[in-house]
Amino acid sequence: MAHGQRVVAIDVARGLAIAGVVLFHIVWDLEFTGIISGVAGHPVWLAFGRSLAGTFMFLVGVSLVLAHRETVHVRAFNRRLFTITAYALVITLVSWFAFPESFIFFGILHAITAATLVGALFLRAGALANFTVGAIMLILPFLFDFSTFDTRWLAWTGFAERPPPSNDFVPIFPWVGVTFLGMASAKLFLSNRDRAIQSRPGTRTWPVRTIVWMGNRSLLIYLVHQPILLSIIIPLSWFLVAEN
Repeated sequence: MAHGQRVVAIDVARGLAIAGVVLFHIVWDLEFTGIISGVAGHPVWLAFGRSLAGTFMFLVGVSLVLAHRETVHVRAFNRRLFTITAYALVITLVSWFAFPESFIFFGILHAITAATLVGALFLRAGALANFTVGAIMLILPFLFDFSTFDTRWLAWTGFAERPPPSNDFVPIFPWVGVTFLGMASAKLFLSNRDRAIQSRPGTRTWPVRTIVWMGNRSLLIYLVHQPILLSIIIPLSWFLVAEN
């Protein structure tokens, strides 16, 4: 795959994931404003949200390998890393003003930043090495947790016994391990030239084109969808309260 060439399958997966995030937050906002109840905190719905985070973390690993398959493109890597890091800090600041008791101190963008940095160190390692690192990172937080790590200064590691409240919490352990599994998967596919992941234009229906469009703009959608949703749902909740 040439540098800069997009892989449709990855865009589709990312598009579906960001659509799921929007749906997840619609339900969260409806419950936050009191329009509905008993859904956002349900274990099944929370598991759905975790699966979306896992999808993004997995795709970070796949994309990292594909984007730097032959050589590390330093300028593109640094630009992407800077962009995600900056937006992660913006999310922290905005959420701190909006929800000071449960602000996002280490959410999905923070985790993607960490995964990009750590994953870059293993770009030239084999699939087995990536899989091993990923498996260890997935297992360790289920074996060890310490109350010492219960502060926001340390909970981001993933070893907190009782993490502080946060509207989005994606700690390094185990979530960066999912990125390593994505890296291992990409390397396994690319190790066989006949099965290499390629981008084939083909004929796409409008739903596929829409999903691909969303996948291409997943970061932008992630950043703007909540302000848009809240600007609609909060006035709606006022109207429903007035009606009742």
